[in-house]
Amino acid sequence: MAIIGKLVKAGIDIKAKLQSEEDSPENSQEHQLRELLTQAKNTAFGKYYGFGEILKAEDLITAYRKEVPIFNYDKMHKLWWCRQERLEDITWPGKPDFFAKSSGTTGNNSKLIPITNDFLASMKSVGASMINSLHEFDFPESLFESEVLMLSSSASLEKNQQGFREGEISGINVNNFPDWFDIFFRPGKVIASISDWDERVDAIAEQAPSWNIGAIAGIPSWVLLMLRRIIDRHHLSSIHEIWPNFQVYASGGVAFETYREDFEAICSIPITILDTYLASEGFIAYTCTPGTMAMKLALNHGYFFEFIPFDDRGISDSGELLSEPLVLGINEVNVGEEYVLLLSSCAGAWRYTIGDVIRFESLDPPQIKITGRTKFFLNVVGSQLSEEKMDTAILELAEIMGKTINEYMVAAMKNEAGEYIHQWILVSELDSMGLAEKLDKLLKEVNKNYAVARSKALKNISVKVISKGQYTNYLSQTNKKGGQTKTPKVMKAEKMAELLAFINQP
Repeated sequence: MAIIGKLVKAGIDIKAKLQSEEDSPENSQEHQLRELLTQAKNTAFGKYYGFGEILKAEDLITAYRKEVPIFNYDKMHKLWWCRQERLEDITWPGKPDFFAKSSGTTGNNSKLIPITNDFLASMKSVGASMINSLHEFDFPESLFESEVLMLSSSASLEKNQQGFREGEISGINVNNFPDWFDIFFRPGKVIASISDWDERVDAIAEQAPSWNIGAIAGIPSWVLLMLRRIIDRHHLSSIHEIWPNFQVYASGGVAFETYREDFEAICSIPITILDTYLASEGFIAYTCTPGTMAMKLALNHGYFFEFIPFDDRGISDSGELLSEPLVLGINEVNVGEEYVLLLSSCAGAWRYTIGDVIRFESLDPPQIKITGRTKFFLNVVGSQLSEEKMDTAILELAEIMGKTINEYMVAAMKNEAGEYIHQWILVSELDSMGLAEKLDKLLKEVNKNYAVARSKALKNISVKVISKGQYTNYLSQTNKKGGQTKTPKVMKAEKMAELLAFINQP
């Protein structure tokens, strides 16, 4: 295998050197939009919104924005995507072979996102670009001699009544791996197709000593549980006892920082953390620069991006888009500012609001960080708490208390007197005594709007601590265990009441 590692590393380095200088972000994005419109101009969507005429416009992007409205999932699905199971050429040529079930953080029901062959090719293309970027890192050849473990959702897809296959996007991707991927892909398609998450992880733990894992990919919470199960199963003090070449972890799905300390505790050597922005709607960005977890936007892979300022120019006080928000292009954004992301893609999504809020960390190249979800914006009584502000306070609380807090949930609820409070649930081993006062103080320090709200309509906060076991049991009961599942950090009052009822049951 040593010669293979040398060849792979050399090949990546040579390809990176031979790649021509990329076009400017603005020109790249205009080219992507033109390609998308050209391919879809004869679809029902393309004819309805006059893609053919838009392509003749002197200012392509302005014409596109003028003719095509902004779509959220409900609007896109109701008007267009629901017809794609029966009819061809609706929002993209042909019919999709797969529908991706979203992880369901923003609503009660799973969303079904069409997955076309062109879309699958685009995700592979972004993945290849991410691999090629590894030449920027000083990884040893042993990494390229080892195997990659992907903790995906089940690769066993369901067939709906029309014969289309459905599953989470990571499971669809694994299902479409060519057979030769099994040379280095772990756990392999057989284990990856086990539907029950616990059974799948038990199978991984059983086989773990026979693998040479150099890189792992998956959502932090589930990867951490998997690694702990392997460690317990084989009575290890560190995961590096069986995987000495484990050097890279590709995170994604949720913010990593609340898990960093727990990952460090089970590793005996430092590992490199790469962030990925891989959603049901696309492989949107990836870390390509050492020393940062900022992610480079995939500007040349079948996506056209637009950006709505995450302030009063684009959203209401409740985090909803304005009826006529300001929309900016890649050449109009600023470093350090937050934006709601709009996506047009080769899956037949057009000016589609994914629901994520991003912040630009650099413009050359355009690199971003995800700072939260539009629905993870808690502002019922003017507190204006973004996910990033809440993460900051939680991390500071964990540091003060000397314990990790991996997950948290919060909701604005009314107490018995009819006054608004914030109900927090922390997943940790902390003693809850005095936590509310400490967390309240930290939130006031990180957000002045929260401090103002606490002096007015937001009367108090309540903090309840639950164990990781209780949290996992809750996910099992709600069928949200494993895979790409992400629990909403900001809950509706009704959902929080259900969670509290589950926690308090005998």
